[in-house]
Amino acid sequence: MQVLYEWDFRGGNLTDLEVEHALVRNAEEFAPGVNDISFMRKLLLGILNKRTKLDDIIEKAAPDWPIDKIALVDRNILRIGLYELLFEDRTQVPAKVAINEAIELAKTYGGETSGKFINGVLGAVYKELGEPGKDETSKKKVSHVPIDPKTLPLDKLGGAVVYARDGEDVYLGLVHDIFGHWTLSKGHYKEGEDDATAITRIVKEEINLPVTPGVVLGENEYVASHPEKGKMRKHVSYFLCEAPYQEIKLMKTGGLDDAKWFKLAEIIDLNMYDDMLPVITKAVNILLNKTHN
Repeated sequence: MQVLYEWDFRGGNLTDLEVEHALVRNAEEFAPGVNDISFMRKLLLGILNKRTKLDDIIEKAAPDWPIDKIALVDRNILRIGLYELLFEDRTQVPAKVAINEAIELAKTYGGETSGKFINGVLGAVYKELGEPGKDETSKKKVSHVPIDPKTLPLDKLGGAVVYARDGEDVYLGLVHDIFGHWTLSKGHYKEGEDDATAITRIVKEEINLPVTPGVVLGENEYVASHPEKGKMRKHVSYFLCEAPYQEIKLMKTGGLDDAKWFKLAEIIDLNMYDDMLPVITKAVNILLNKTHN
């Protein structure tokens, strides 16, 4: 981690030779009993090669924290943990082990809230991956005190199934995330915003389209861990929103890499999250009924 910290502190301006010298120097200082540093070298070079991808994932998992606003120590611990979680052999480094090691690093080298922050971000990615190795963890049962969701802080979000008409064709505007899924524009409400104001702003800020919010397609509420605030009650409302058929442009890149129009007939072939399918299916049925009436 010391080499990553040094590399990051200097703005990434280290030559390959300087990186190697820094690795050897830090190994001698912080791991004097280790004769073979090939594992450290492999991990370090892997992280540096995948840094852009890792940073994109961090921004998706912690959308309220731009990568350059995350503490230097914390973001490099995240890079280590994510690399081990996503790119290492899970038979050698199980997912839970990678997360726990990163949390311990954060507690040792980070600030007072670093452990909670690292746990929240890596935990979010772990869930996106389908919680690999969950059944392989310790069989010890830990007793948890039940939490009443109504007592938790509320984080209100809005999502939009954006559609447009071009002649007889109907299109849906979707965004593509770095995990390979096509999904809906979604974002947080600001304090005091009503539904129409929030959804209009969220879509405009994300894909640069003016929309008119319509019917509510569904609502979802769940408990999630915020990297800084701990457990929160998240309430998401999804709206059917009409837009003009014009260029769709991705404005926010945190966790997203594309935005595109699709004809209704093309939707069935897209890779989507399971929990989005009922919302999108309802929207498509409404639009088809409007088209046929």
